Amino acid sequence: MKNFKSKLPGFFLALLVFVTSSVVNGQKLKPGPQDLSFFSTVDEADQPYAVYIPRNYDETRKYPLVVFLHGAWSNHRLGLRRVFGQGNTQGTDFIKPGNVPAETDLEATRYFPRLKDVDYIVAAPLARGTAGYQGIPEQDVYDMLADLKGRFSIDDNRIYLTGLSMGGGGTIWLGLTRPDIWAAIAPCCPAPPDGSTDFAPNALNLPVHLFIGDKDFLYKTAQDWKALFESSAPRFEYIEYPGIGHNSWEYAYKDGFIFDWFSQFVRDPYPQQVKFNTRWYKYNKAYWVSIDELTPGILASVNARFTSKDNIEVTTSGLDAFSLHLEGHPQFDPAQKLAVSVDGKTFTVKTPDEASFVKSGNSWINRKYTPGLTSKQKGAEGPLSAAVSGNHVYVYGTGGNPSKEELAERRAQASQAADWLGMGGRIMVFPRVISDREVRQSDYDNSNLVLFGTKETNSVIAKLSDKLPAHLSADAKDYGLVYIFPLDKHYVLVNSGLAWWTPEKKAPGQGGMAFMGTSVELLRKYQDYILFRESPDNIVAAGYFTNDWKLPPEAVAKMKAAGSVTIK
Repeated sequence: MKNFKSKLPGFFLALLVFVTSSVVNGQKLKPGPQDLSFFSTVDEADQPYAVYIPRNYDETRKYPLVVFLHGAWSNHRLGLRRVFGQGNTQGTDFIKPGNVPAETDLEATRYFPRLKDVDYIVAAPLARGTAGYQGIPEQDVYDMLADLKGRFSIDDNRIYLTGLSMGGGGTIWLGLTRPDIWAAIAPCCPAPPDGSTDFAPNALNLPVHLFIGDKDFLYKTAQDWKALFESSAPRFEYIEYPGIGHNSWEYAYKDGFIFDWFSQFVRDPYPQQVKFNTRWYKYNKAYWVSIDELTPGILASVNARFTSKDNIEVTTSGLDAFSLHLEGHPQFDPAQKLAVSVDGKTFTVKTPDEASFVKSGNSWINRKYTPGLTSKQKGAEGPLSAAVSGNHVYVYGTGGNPSKEELAERRAQASQAADWLGMGGRIMVFPRVISDREVRQSDYDNSNLVLFGTKETNSVIAKLSDKLPAHLSADAKDYGLVYIFPLDKHYVLVNSGLAWWTPEKKAPGQGGMAFMGTSVELLRKYQDYILFRESPDNIVAAGYFTNDWKLPPEAVAKMKAAGSVTIK
């Protein structure tokens, strides 16, 4: 026993050396292209992304990162090929981006080719297939970015964004809604989401390179963006390829050009001037300026610039509160008083913590804005599509003693809403469809609830009825009421009566809607609420809730006149 005890210190020392050695020399990811994944809280699924690791990756130094967004009918593995210039089309068919001659996308997806050696980490998310880059796929990009930063040593000032077609549109959307994340962006033959043009001024400090072929069906879109960027992005470059259709990426990414172009730029987190437009609290900050109070859905603009050291001039439009975050800015000396002119009114600010301003009537006061408990704010601002832009579950009701057939119809309605399969493309989002009896406390805690039925037929609606702003009468057979409402840091979306995707009666071309997407995608057409009779082209009332989540008086009057809705 004595000999054993005497050997214990040496044993534990050896064990410590072994464990330490195992950690330091643990398994490393191989260099080159490969698949990684992150866990998505949206549908409790691992989401893949493709990543390229430099040949001689050194974890002791910081690396630049290029994020590539693939186009429609493509995937992350093909996307990684594209940004490296891999893929030769045999034509201009935008549905088949092309690989080596006679190779299908499926064949090309099965393996990674040898890629050019570059001193970048390069990553391409899946975008859930063909779902664009708003909502869930947009969040996936940022979740992937967080995962990459957890795995690799990334230089925050050298993160670049590029993509083609749908991904080119995503490059514009993500680049302009959060411009301070990226050091430069490069959209290729872009198909931007509706509303993107509102954010063009946000490119003031963002180098942009736009690529397009003059035979591309998106050529006019690219020309419009060329004009916008020429007026808003001081560092803008443009290449147009004569005779080329919707395959300009073959030329834009050829021979690793994009890596050479990106290498010129380093993000400046403290630019001299910030121009920032937004409609939503979700996108409320750029560089050293944040918009603290706005009316969601209405365009808000701020233009802030240092005119000299410790002197700032700010002009605003459509907002009611903002802050300046100046710690670390080379033009700000915390030992000196700061002079801030806001829409012509000058303030003297003693500390950076006091550089916040709130509008009072038609004038500004130097005070920090604090949102009320029931105010619209980040995470509680709508619109309807926000309910399905994160973790959510579809809930049908079992109340009212329904027949077997009626219960099946209720479940079918919820299942149709949950079907994210798009037109001709894959949208790989897999939310749950459950009955009101199956909703657990964890669903209330972690998920947005998409509720179908009325308080008479859905026990969850009944449980929340005292908190909800409106209820459709149980006998209102010809009406559809749809609205979003925040509860306990999550949303509920209530669809009572007719479904929001009920076909419009007017024919396309005569004021009707020619819609070919999913039921979920249709929500983007609406604001916070809609009451319609027979079909959505016969609207009784629609719009945004007020900033304290009340129905506007005119909407209340219209709903009461219809005799189908009880207003709380």
